[in-house]
This record gives sequence, structure tokens and C-alpha cells, in this order.
Amino acid sequence: MTSKEAVAKAIHAVVNDLSVETILGLIEKPKNSDMGDLAFPAFSLAKTLRKAPQVIAAEIAEQIDAQQFEKVVATGPYVNFFLDKSAISNQVLQDILSNGSYYGNQDIGQGRNIAFDMSSPNIAKPFSIGHLRSTVIADALANIVEKLGYQPVRINHLGDWGKQFGMLIVAYKKWGDKAAVEANPISELLKLYVRINAEAENDPSLDEEAREWFRKLEAGDAEATELWQWFRDESLVEFNRLYKELDVSFDSYNGEAFYNDKMDEVVDLLQEKGLLEESEGAQVVKLEKYGIEHPALIKKSDGATLYITRDLAAALYRKRTYDFAKSIYVVGNEQAAHFKQLKAVLKEMGYDWSDDMEHVAFGLVTKEGRKLSTRKGNVILLEPTVAEAVARAQAQIEAKNPNLPNKEAVAHAVGVGAIKFYDLKTDRMNGYDFDLEAMVSFEGETGPYVQYAHARIQSILRKANFIPDGKSDYQLNDSESWTIIKLLQDFPTTINRAYNHYEPSIVAKYAVSLAQSFNKYYAHTRILDETPERNSRLALASATATVLKEALRLLGVEAPDEM
Repeated sequence: MTSKEAVAKAIHAVVNDLSVETILGLIEKPKNSDMGDLAFPAFSLAKTLRKAPQVIAAEIAEQIDAQQFEKVVATGPYVNFFLDKSAISNQVLQDILSNGSYYGNQDIGQGRNIAFDMSSPNIAKPFSIGHLRSTVIADALANIVEKLGYQPVRINHLGDWGKQFGMLIVAYKKWGDKAAVEANPISELLKLYVRINAEAENDPSLDEEAREWFRKLEAGDAEATELWQWFRDESLVEFNRLYKELDVSFDSYNGEAFYNDKMDEVVDLLQEKGLLEESEGAQVVKLEKYGIEHPALIKKSDGATLYITRDLAAALYRKRTYDFAKSIYVVGNEQAAHFKQLKAVLKEMGYDWSDDMEHVAFGLVTKEGRKLSTRKGNVILLEPTVAEAVARAQAQIEAKNPNLPNKEAVAHAVGVGAIKFYDLKTDRMNGYDFDLEAMVSFEGETGPYVQYAHARIQSILRKANFIPDGKSDYQLNDSESWTIIKLLQDFPTTINRAYNHYEPSIVAKYAVSLAQSFNKYYAHTRILDETPERNSRLALASATATVLKEALRLLGVEAPDEM
């Protein structure tokens, strides 16, 4: 039972006409900890009891069985509860030391699948910082849902189809060099892609030529297919090297091309259900009843299918293949209208499971306030960025701890972790300006700051030769350790909130708060001194390290034991 539940039950014993669930929803945390740990506002009872909230609060405080609390007092219209620090610190520390990294695990999901549409870089284009958000947000959410008992299915919906392949084929045939592409595939293909886009602005015939080559590709032309397959294979080798650097893996690489032979069924189903209407030669589904002004364009007048046709086919395939409890699309906010249409069309088709589909949107990454664009060549490539982040981390480690073993591995964990953490600590709907120096700093609200707090605790535990014991009595009642205990106790509810809002930043901000609270405690408390509290203080340090490491793991960030 959590402290909040204990307070709710104590209030319910006095105020029978409010259910425990209702009381739980009303309980607050006072802004000032001097006012107590939890507070119940009496305003909601004023009408039914016909008394002033201050009077009601005083009466409740007087009748509460306060044995399980340090004290219960009425302050104005609030009943303030001061929790039993010694008992709760022992309970929380025992729980964490006994469960280790499993602390906070829950079985809400009962093994059901959650599909994640994520990452989705375009073939033959470099993996840029722009793709990083979808990759790391979805990977963190997948870790979070797994912690709650779901089975995540990570689907890399590759951008491996479309007119851009026509553009690339034309560019390669005009200016390409096979040896150069084989030596350095992505950067060579990017040069070709940028060049043809620039030249097509002045020469519309290039655009038409590209359309013709894409039509050939769709028709299965041997040369077009061979070039497309080559571009795809070379790109995947490069992408997989980067995914390995990021420690992200996938259960499926089924991209856009995979659904080419699955779209006819979608069109047939829409036809059978009488949902297709003709509009200026095109086939559309009208969605006004869902408050969506623009109809979903299923087939253009020339018979070509569109993104939504493909995504309808993908949704049907994923439901049949994974029978998902939820299907989550971690895709930029600019696609919001598309996903509203997608869900509405599926709903019109009679598929109520479309309610289980969620678009988890996110804001843009900018550089010096400017939007990034592959087409215009204004792009931050991930590979050199990771290399520079690792080099910066290594320089700081050399300065702080020149004799550290495995310096290269630690620098890699810190550099990659810094990039991920900086992205994930930002509320996903907010964008952020890319600043590598700020990311890799060991000070401030950064990944290296949290990693360093974990490493510092491990150093303390090594010096003390402390071995956690799930049976000892660990009691602490000072205010600074109490701040940490309350944070540790909040870890399971923090994970739930992150899941309910699809917001990994909740876990990242929690990790920063926990690291800051421990660093403050460490500055004011001599943990290793021989005092009656020594073992309890070491248990607090050990529990904090366990939770910091697990919070970082959920974000896809390593926690080195030494830095």
C-alpha cells in the first residue's frame, strides 16, 4: 500500500460518503514540505456537510487515527499528513534492495502487444538528427511499456518507396559513379539527391523523367528494381551500424514497399463497404461526420495510391499479425492531420480497434533556430555527431579521471547517452535547438550529470564494501534523506505517468531530480562515518543507484559504474 492509499483509507474511515478512489483523486502534495507530506482539501465536503471547509478540516484531523502517521494537523481548509519517516524509509529501501532493477515492474499489460511505428528513415538519405527523435522517443516508450507488462513490437517503417526513388535513379544514371557509391553509399547518394532537386527547380523535364522511372519501378522494371534494391541494401548496412551505436534494435523492417501488394485489398474493402466516392476523377472517403473537412484521398485520378492507402494496409496487417492492444505511431507533429484521417477511415470501415491507435507526435529539432532539410542539404548527420559527442565525453573523463579503465567504452556510453537524454528530457511536443556542448556537459540537467551521480554512488558503495541486505532494518528520519525516500517511492507512479502521457521526459526529469537530491544529501551528510545511521545511509545510496540506473535504462541510456 502506498502512502497516498494509507492516507485515503484513514480519511475514508472518518468521511464515509466519499469513496477511497474519490479521496485519492483529491489528495495533494503541499507546495512547502513544512506543511506536511500529503494534504486533503475539505472544500468538496462543504456543500454536503453545510460547514466551512476550515471547520470540516479541523473535525477530520481530530477524528483521524493518527497512529500510522507522525502527526495529522488541520491548516485552514486542509488536513495535512506528516508521514512516519522511519517506517516508510525502511519499507521503501527494503522494497528496492529486495527487487533490484525489477522495482517498479507491473503487470498492467499482461503480455499483450504494443506496436511502435518508429524511426522510419528514408532509404538512400543519411540518418540525421531529424530521425533521432522518433527513434529514441519510441525506444524509450517501448522500454516503459515492457516495464508495465506489455510486449513491445518495434517496427522500423522504412521510407523505401515513392517518387524520390525516381529522382535518385535519374540522378545516378546522369551523374553517378558506381565505385564512389560503393565506397561511401549514403553521402554519395545524398549528393546526387540534393543535386537533382536543385536542378529540377530550373528544369521541369527532370521531374517528369523521375516520375517515369518511378512508374517503371512500380511496374517491376528490372533495371529500376535492381537499382532500388541496391540503394536499399547499402542504406540498411549504414543504418544498422548507427542503430548499433545507439543500442536500438527492431522486430521488423517492413517499410512502405512491403505494402505494395496489400493495397488492392484496402481499395476493394472500401468499395465493398460503399465508402469510396469519386471526386474530380479521384477516389476519396468523406469524413465530415468526424469533424474532418478534407476527404481522405485513396486513389488519384491516374490510379496511383497514396500514403494513406499504404498506412491503411499497414494498420490491417499489424492488427492481424500482432493483435495489438495499442498501435503507436511516433511521428512528427506535422503529420497530425494524416493520422486523424487514417483513424477515421478505419472507424468508417467498422474497425473499432482504430480507437487503440495513437499518434504520439513531437516537435522539431532546429539548428540555430533554423529548420533542418535534407533536400536543401541543411542537415545534422548523426554519425559524425555521435563521434564528436564521444570525443567531448572522453576529453572530460581524461581531465576528471585519467586512470579510469575502459575509458573508450565509458566515453561512448556517456557521449551517446548525452545525445539521447537531451532529446528525451524535452517535453516531446516541444522542439529543441541542437547544442552539442550543452548535451555533453557534466553539469546541469544532462545525461552525463545523472550518469556521474550513479558512478559517484558506486564509488561510495565500493569504499564501504556495502552489500545490500533485504532483511536489515534501515531507518532514516532526517529531512534530506526523506526527500530522496519520497522520490524513490514515487518511481512506480512516475513510470505510469510516463506511459499514460506517452512522455519519456517524465522519467528523464525524475532522474535529474533524484540525482540532484542525492548530490545535495551527499554534500551535507558524511555517509561513510561510523554512526548508527551508516548502514541505513548506505542502503539509501544503494537504492538511489538502483533506481537511477533503471530510469536511465528505460531511456535507453547506460549507467557506467565508474566515470
